Amino acid sequence: MPKPTDIRVTGASLYFLPIETRVPLKFGTETLTHVTCARVRLRVADESGREAEGWGETPLSVQWVWPSSAPYEERHGALQSFCRELAGAWAGFEVSGHPLEIGHAFIEERLPALQENFNQSREGKEPLPHLAALVCDSPFDVALHDAYGNFHGVPTYSTYNGEYLSKDLSHFLKPAAGANVSFEDRYPVDFLETPPASLPAWHLVGGLDPIDETELSGQEPDDGYPVLLSDWIETDGLKCLKIKLRGNDPSWDYERIVRVGQIGMERGVDWLTTDFNCTVSDPAYVNRILDRLKLEHPRIYGMILYVEQPFPYDLEKNRIDVHSVSARKPLFMDESAHDWKLVKLGRELGWTGVALKTCKTQTGALLSLCWAKAHGMTLMVQDLTNPMLAQIPHVQLAAHAGTIMGVETNAMQFYPEASACEAEVHPGLYRRREGRVDLSTLAGSGFGYRLSEIRRVTPTPDVES
Repeated sequence: MPKPTDIRVTGASLYFLPIETRVPLKFGTETLTHVTCARVRLRVADESGREAEGWGETPLSVQWVWPSSAPYEERHGALQSFCRELAGAWAGFEVSGHPLEIGHAFIEERLPALQENFNQSREGKEPLPHLAALVCDSPFDVALHDAYGNFHGVPTYSTYNGEYLSKDLSHFLKPAAGANVSFEDRYPVDFLETPPASLPAWHLVGGLDPIDETELSGQEPDDGYPVLLSDWIETDGLKCLKIKLRGNDPSWDYERIVRVGQIGMERGVDWLTTDFNCTVSDPAYVNRILDRLKLEHPRIYGMILYVEQPFPYDLEKNRIDVHSVSARKPLFMDESAHDWKLVKLGRELGWTGVALKTCKTQTGALLSLCWAKAHGMTLMVQDLTNPMLAQIPHVQLAAHAGTIMGVETNAMQFYPEASACEAEVHPGLYRRREGRVDLSTLAGSGFGYRLSEIRRVTPTPDVES
């Protein structure tokens, strides 16, 4: 039944904000040196005509959302074009309700057709992948959740309950066969945690990052920010390091883990995680590295809190049994976890955790969170190198999810100055201190952006619908 709290979308504005990295970031076989952030302002209203607006933002990280040998600019241009298509589609989407209900309806009923039509219009070119479509949709979806909180004058996370939602989780989710789980009369609030004031921060050790003096090329920036891993650890008080690996060079991967682990141990780091870049096809590749670490460097092996997405993006086409890996270390889905249905399939194949990302939509992240927690899976919230406004829903999700350990956050490594305006209002979110990010400045309705205090000049909209 409709509720008096329901809203609908009445308009959308789309902006593109280009950003240059201070150092390159390697994704699989490609390297990121610049990125375009899609920023969205969504307008909403209720049946009486009362209005509000909300904001969302996501970096269109081409190399991550669309790994391919197709030219970068072809893919980059396609992502921007699809965002423009979405702006018109969202402005004309007439479903009303709570953002979880509207966002779910858009993902299920509208997005597939938009993606199919878009790909048909690009005849002869590589089709836009579903992950890329979700990332393009995410700033609109995030803005919707923000707008709803602003409309009611409350934090967005306080609306994920039966007071505001017309439908319980059984409308969106189905339990795994044989699981003693029911979603009847349950809402996202039943799976959320009271957010702490700060979170442990994970630092990304990229495949191109120099970890000691022997890897310096002489081309490193001299901009006042650290370059070497040891300097980052000392400056930010880091306790958690995520190690990017190649996934196709076991000797390099093993030595990289050992060297990073040794530098970390010497400087008080507690935890490591390994990211194999989705390039592994045989679990034995990961198992051999883990088993060798356990034998030769047991302390470093013990520091590995979990292993992230070694295997290909498309879980349905690559149904690899990974129980042997998760028997050694918790194994987290990331690129494969587009929605709760794929989380369900991953659980069947042996995955034990889910890495959530707001860049796959706030709606999808919440539903995957609820399904995973109900079935005993562990959570993490991973970064997409989120700058500016994109950082705020990202850390909000981690704070409310109850992750295995804090949140990955690395925009301050790769483009720290991009967030200078936002950092004036939320300094603890854009710089890591004592190995943590500080959420205490987030306040007010929606996601707590405090947008009126952020002195950023937004460019002219690329699309106004």
